[in-house]
Amino acid sequence: MTVRLNKDALAHARQLLRDGDVVRDVRDDWSEHAPSTDDENAFIDEHGMDEFARWHLGEDTDETEGTKGRCKFPYGDFRKLHRCAVISGESRAGQYDHATIEKALRDLLDEMDAER
Repeated sequence: MTVRLNKDALAHARQLLRDGDVVRDVRDDWSEHAPSTDDENAFIDEHGMDEFARWHLGEDTDETEGTKGRCKFPYGDFRKLHRCAVISGESRAGQYDHATIEKALRDLLDEMDAER
């Protein structure tokens, strides 16, 4: 699996942070706050795959373009940046040796926490 940083998604996440569109929750909340499969599909139907991809910091280049499987490391619920998603993603990126994504998520978390 080759996962690369989605720079457009990172810029989008930082813009959400600047705009204050943030949920300052804790790590374990992501299991409850993450969009369901039905939510994801409805979002794609309404906004398209490009917009869906902007909510994921990773892109698996081994997966077919234009599919959900290509999108990795979600950071929000299609409305707001979630601290719990960033924490969860950072941990998972480190676990699977995606150093660039891990660093981007760590930096994003540091930026979120600095604004408190």
